[in-house]
Amino acid sequence: MSLHKIAYVLLLIGGLNWLLVGGFHWSLGLLFGGDMAMASRVIYVLVGLSALYELFSHKGRCKECAM
Repeated sequence: MSLHKIAYVLLLIGGLNWLLVGGFHWSLGLLFGGDMAMASRVIYVLVGLSALYELFSHKGRCKECAM
């Protein structure tokens, strides 16, 4: 699996998490022991790094944006 696909999946997870937080005041981090649990923090950092990766590399990879 390419780094782009991994970043994309993590961004989807992050987006769905924000939907849950905004709509239902519930976070996926609660499944991993709460927002301050190490597992939740690692996931949040990975989602953030994925966003940065996509921010700086997306235009060169996306067929729609490259036009």
